[in-house]
Amino acid sequence: MARLPASKGRNQLERYLQEVVRVAYPILAYGEAAAAWHASERAHLERTGRVSSWVDGQIAAIAATQDLVLVTANPRHFTVFRGLAVEDWTRR
Repeated sequence: MARLPASKGRNQLERYLQEVVRVAYPILAYGEAAAAWHASERAHLERTGRVSSWVDGQIAAIAATQDLVLVTANPRHFTVFRGLAVEDWTRR
């Protein structure tokens, strides 16, 4: 949102996100537990010669520490993480 120029369309989108999306879907924090999980997994991946994007690691960490299944159209981005339940939503 911050990248969009001020406009009527941006205002409508912001209102929709606040009034519809945020009400229906909780925003899960990247907190201390997620940061610790992420650090551990990142270190493990580096030791084994594998890499992942920082943002994918954050997303994985939030899902893992909340005991959630991570549903994605790009499962290969997340299958490198240990103990993370990943579901390919394109196969549904």
